[in-house]
Amino acid sequence: MCTLAIKIPDEVFLNLHKTQAELALHMKQIYAVELYKEQKVSLGYAAAIAEMHKEEFIHFLANFNVSIFAFENKDEFTEEIGNV
Repeated sequence: MCTLAIKIPDEVFLNLHKTQAELALHMKQIYAVELYKEQKVSLGYAAAIAEMHKEEFIHFLANFNVSIFAFENKDEFTEEIGNV
């Protein structure tokens, strides 16, 4: 497993009112959203990075207006709806 270190000025960190562990988790969650949005990792991998269950991560994605559904165009969406 890879470990990264990020330097944050003390003043900024103190103003966040979060522990180092809370901040580290939040940063992993935000990074997981970006990786998923850019289609660089699957939903399962992104959820694992974010330390969430898939269902929880899906709800978390909604905070960033990221959908788990991706359609190339309106016709593909219409076809999928017809298959329900």
